[in-house]
Amino acid sequence: MMKCIASDMDGTLLNSVQQISEENKQAILKAQAQGVEFVVATGRSYQEATYVLAAAGLSCPVICVNGAEVRSKEGKILSSNPLSKELARVVAAKLAENDVYYEVYTDKGAFTVDLDKAVSTLVDIIISANPEADRDEVAYAAGARIRDGLVQTVANYELLFADENVQIYKVLAFSFDASKLAAAGKALEGYTELAVSSSGHENLEITHQDAQKGLALEAFVQTKGIDLADTMAIGDSFNDVSMLERAGRSIAMGNASYEIKALCDEITDTNDEHGVAAAILDVL
Repeated sequence: MMKCIASDMDGTLLNSVQQISEENKQAILKAQAQGVEFVVATGRSYQEATYVLAAAGLSCPVICVNGAEVRSKEGKILSSNPLSKELARVVAAKLAENDVYYEVYTDKGAFTVDLDKAVSTLVDIIISANPEADRDEVAYAAGARIRDGLVQTVANYELLFADENVQIYKVLAFSFDASKLAAAGKALEGYTELAVSSSGHENLEITHQDAQKGLALEAFVQTKGIDLADTMAIGDSFNDVSMLERAGRSIAMGNASYEIKALCDEITDTNDEHGVAAAILDVL
C-alpha cells in the first residue's frame, strides 16, 4: 500500500468552482484514518491553500508555492527556498519589459499591484482549465481571493524586494498573448538559479531552482521515513512533472494534457468527476 499520497490542487483536487468535493474529502479522510500521509503540493501560497482545505474541513501538510515552502499539518514552516532579492528584481524587470502581468508570492502571502487584474486573471485561468464552467460562479469564487485577503495590494513590488523581513517565494506571470509569455520565458533562460514552469498555457511560475514540487516531496517523505517508491503523486499540469517523475506511482487527471498523461502510470477521472477520490480509493 502507498504510505504517502501527494496531490496538486488546481485542476486536480479542486473542481471547476475551486472547491474540494465531498467525495474527495471522504477519500482523503479515509486515507488519513488508515495512516497514509496525505500532502497537498500546490503553486498556491500557504494562505490560499489552507483557505480551501479549511472550507472542506481538512487538515494536512502543505507543499506550497511549488515547493518554495513546506509546512506541517499545524502550519509550522519545515523548509523554504526563497529567491534572492537581486534575482527577483531581474525577473520583475524581464516581465515588465515584455509587458507581462505578474504577482509576487512571499512568506507573507501573495501580492498584486492591480486588484482587478488579480481577479480577472484567476477567472481566466479557471475558465481555460474548465471551459464548461459558469463564468459568473467562477468570478464569485475568484473574488474570494480579494474579499478574504488572500491577495494583498502593494503600491509597488519594490517595497517587497526592499523589505528584509519579506522572503520572495515565487513570481507568477500571466498573459493570454503566447508570444509575450514565450519572450519573457526566453529572457529568463540564462539564469541557472531559476526554475521556470507553468500550471496552464497562459502562465509562467518562476521560483528558485530548488523550489520544485518533486524536490520538496522527496525531502518531505524522507523526514517521515517514507520511501518515494511508496508515494503516489496526482497532478494535471507541467508544474507537477517533477513530482510525477519521482513518485513510485504517478496519476494524471482525466483533464490533464496529453503530455502529462503520457508521463504517468495511470489516468484517473477529471477534477469535476472526483478523480482524486478514485485514485486514492484505488490504492487503499
